[in-house]
Amino acid sequence: MKVDEYLTIKVPSQGFFKDRKSRFIGLTFPILTENSFKQTIKQIKKDYNDASHHCYAYVLGLNRNTFHSSDDGEPANTAGVQILGQINAKQLTNILVVVVRYFGGVKLGVPGLINSYRQAASEALNNAEIIKEFEKSNFKINFKYQQMSYIMNLLKEYKCQINSKIFELECNIDFKIRKSFEPGLFKKINSIKDITIQTIN
Repeated sequence: MKVDEYLTIKVPSQGFFKDRKSRFIGLTFPILTENSFKQTIKQIKKDYNDASHHCYAYVLGLNRNTFHSSDDGEPANTAGVQILGQINAKQLTNILVVVVRYFGGVKLGVPGLINSYRQAASEALNNAEIIKEFEKSNFKINFKYQQMSYIMNLLKEYKCQINSKIFELECNIDFKIRKSFEPGLFKKINSIKDITIQTIN
C-alpha cells in the first residue's frame, strides 16, 4: 500500500461464539478518534447493560500507533489483548472491536476465555467489509461566485469530498482531500487571486 493508505471497515458488523452456555457477541465499529471510541463504548454498555463483561480493543491512526485494550474484569490478558490480536492480524486501523459476554454459569478457565474472546472477535471481523481508505485533511476554501465553475472542477479533479458549501457573492466550501493530493491542489489554488484556503481541525 502507499504511504497514505490504510485498511479499515466500512460499517459495523457482528459475530457470535458460544462455549458452555456463555455467549460472546463480537461487535465492530469504524472510528476516527478516541472521543468517538468513548461515545461508542458508552452506548454499547447501555445497550448491553445486562452483560457480564464488555471487553474491547481499538486501533487508531495511519501508522496504527494509538491503541488500547481492556479485559473489563476478566483475568488478565484473556480478553482485550486477544481482541487486539485479531485486529492486528488483519492490519486494520480506525476500528473498535467489543466482545460482550453473557456468563452461562460455568467457568471456562483461562484457555477457554482466551479462545472465546478470540473467536468472537474473529467472527465479527470476518463478517465485516474491509476497505482501503486514505489519510485525509479537512479544508475550507473561500472564493468569488464567478470562480465557482473552476473551483468545482478543481475539487472534482482531485477527488475531494465536499462536506458543505455556500454559493453567494462570496462562496465557501468545506471539503476533505487525500493527503498525497494536497500539493497538486495547492499549487493550482495559490496561482489564483482572490482565493483563500484554511485548515479545519
